[in-house]
Amino acid sequence: MRGSFTCPPDPKMGDLSLSCFDLAKIKGENPVQIATELAKKASESAILKPFFFRIEAIGPYLNFFFKTDYLAAEVLKEIKKRKSKYGSSINGYGQRVMIEYSNGNTHKEYHVGHLRNIAYGEAVKNLLRKSGYKVVPVSYINDFGIHVAKTIWNWRLNPVYDERPEDKGYLLGRCYAEASKKLAENDENKEAVSNIMKNIESRSGADYEVWEKTRKWSIAYFNNIYKELGVRFDHTFYENEVIAGGLDIVNRLVKEGVLKKSEGAIIADLSEFGLGVLPIIRSDGTALYPVADLSLASKKFDKYNLDRSIYVVDIRQSLYFKQLFKVLELAGYKQPMLHLSYDFVTLPEGMMASRTGNVITYEDLKNKIYGRLLEETKKRHADWTASRLDHVAMALSISTIKFEMLKVGAEKTITFDIEEAARFDGFTACYLQYCYARMRSLIRKGGLMSALLKADYSLLNDAKEKELLVKAARYPEMIDSAAEKYNPSEVAKYLFELAKLFNDYYHETSILKAENKTKLARLALVRNLSRLMAEAMAILGIESLEEM
Repeated sequence: MRGSFTCPPDPKMGDLSLSCFDLAKIKGENPVQIATELAKKASESAILKPFFFRIEAIGPYLNFFFKTDYLAAEVLKEIKKRKSKYGSSINGYGQRVMIEYSNGNTHKEYHVGHLRNIAYGEAVKNLLRKSGYKVVPVSYINDFGIHVAKTIWNWRLNPVYDERPEDKGYLLGRCYAEASKKLAENDENKEAVSNIMKNIESRSGADYEVWEKTRKWSIAYFNNIYKELGVRFDHTFYENEVIAGGLDIVNRLVKEGVLKKSEGAIIADLSEFGLGVLPIIRSDGTALYPVADLSLASKKFDKYNLDRSIYVVDIRQSLYFKQLFKVLELAGYKQPMLHLSYDFVTLPEGMMASRTGNVITYEDLKNKIYGRLLEETKKRHADWTASRLDHVAMALSISTIKFEMLKVGAEKTITFDIEEAARFDGFTACYLQYCYARMRSLIRKGGLMSALLKADYSLLNDAKEKELLVKAARYPEMIDSAAEKYNPSEVAKYLFELAKLFNDYYHETSILKAENKTKLARLALVRNLSRLMAEAMAILGIESLEEM
């Protein structure tokens, strides 16, 4: 039977639907007529009767309604059997993919905008691994740009920064924002900044020594953030380590005619490809971003034998990556390269910018959310120890930050509203965690025997149970779709829909007070749904909480 299986938009229309358009085209018949004929034959089929209680035609579609006991037995057994592997596939088997994200700048603040990058990159990494790809997560840190020279210039002018008690990595970001303002108001010092940049690139002298010291502060600051967020990279590349190789590549490409000299600078003229001109080296001889990126790409493919290289960078760099990929193609690299872009994170009061200091830093954001959630947790659990309260409040805070960054598609702007993000109802991490904790509480109250005794799935015949089982059955399909589209927001939406279905079920159905065999069956359903929720949250980088 040829056709396309889909899920109907309304559960009342069935659990599975087969389009008859392809078959009608082959046979030269009306698709509505074909659907009607197939429905009659399928309804009379002895083979299909154990699986479906109704098969009917709705227009040109053949719609199937699963029997709840069959669905429960198949889906719950599969979840129990495969555990964390449920929803996994081999779509990417044998393919080695590198994903580069969290491309921070030393000497700048780590703010809420950076968090979207790291949450998005981490979730895509997890989705690809779920789909069977061998994924190599890496970070690229820009520790050699003009922003570093600006920061060092201002740091030297203000020795008070050395005396302040705050984390030095955080203070460097404050210093950079102040330097940008000063330079925007008065450009007389631009030459001094340019000289500092040259001194750093020469790798000698007092400016270089300050660079070495302050760079370590920034890297330590970033590593602390990664640890709190539970993020690990297989490797971290630094601009200063690849810049020399990039200059060699630039010289070679000039000789080959891929790049050319223009008014003392070196450029890539990509006009014939509709991509304009990409500056490579400034007229004063200092390197621009493409120099390091050319070297980095070369190292990636040569060292890791990649089938694909993915760059997670915000939408402002879309043209730049089209230009970079074209230069790499002209240089002989034919492996697929992909720029995963994402839109801005704004505040309710407007856009953010590190150079103006108009940002919410990671520390500020985390502490504000933590304070709110700690108080809320105290209200609910006055008997908990301070350490227990701290763990749950911090885990909820990190969950909230990540979920807000992932619950909408990458192409959409996020307005990060702390008041909305920290709510315990609606499309939030706290709501998901509350639902998961409720599931785990039911399982604990059900006792050990409920986990050991074999459940009779035929007793799961409630309409809400059917909805939950269909949702669980569609989990692998959702994972495939999210991975194929690099879209973790599909996982976030799935979790929210599953949580809503479960909470409706919880309020309308007796679970612990049901007759014993029915109770065991319902607890088996809840246990497997909790496994599903935990796995889906893990894909988003979220720790699932047993209690909250």
